[in-house]
Amino acid sequence: MAGVSPDDPAAPVAILADQLRAVATLPQVMNNVRDWIIGLLSGLATLFVTVGGLRYLMAGGNEGEVMKAKGALKSAAYGYALAALAPVLVDILKSMVGA
Repeated sequence: MAGVSPDDPAAPVAILADQLRAVATLPQVMNNVRDWIIGLLSGLATLFVTVGGLRYLMAGGNEGEVMKAKGALKSAAYGYALAALAPVLVDILKSMVGA
C-alpha cells in the first residue's frame, strides 16, 4: 500500500481496495468463500452449543426445556457437520463453474 498514511481517513478504503485487487482469480475467490462459510458455520454452531448447554443447565427438570436444549445441541451438530463439509461443497461448486 504505497502512498497512504495510516492517519489518512481514506486509509481503510485504500487497504480494502488493495485486498480486492489481490484476489484476481476465480479459485482464490472460491477459496475465500469456503473460508467464510466455514467460519460462519463454526461460529453459529458454537453459539448453539452454548445456548443448548445453558438451556440444559437451567432446565431444572422441566421436560419441555430439556427438549429445547437437545434441539439446540442437534442444531449445533448440524452446523459443525456443514462446516466440515464446506470444502467438499465448494469443490463441487468449482467443478460446476469450471474453475
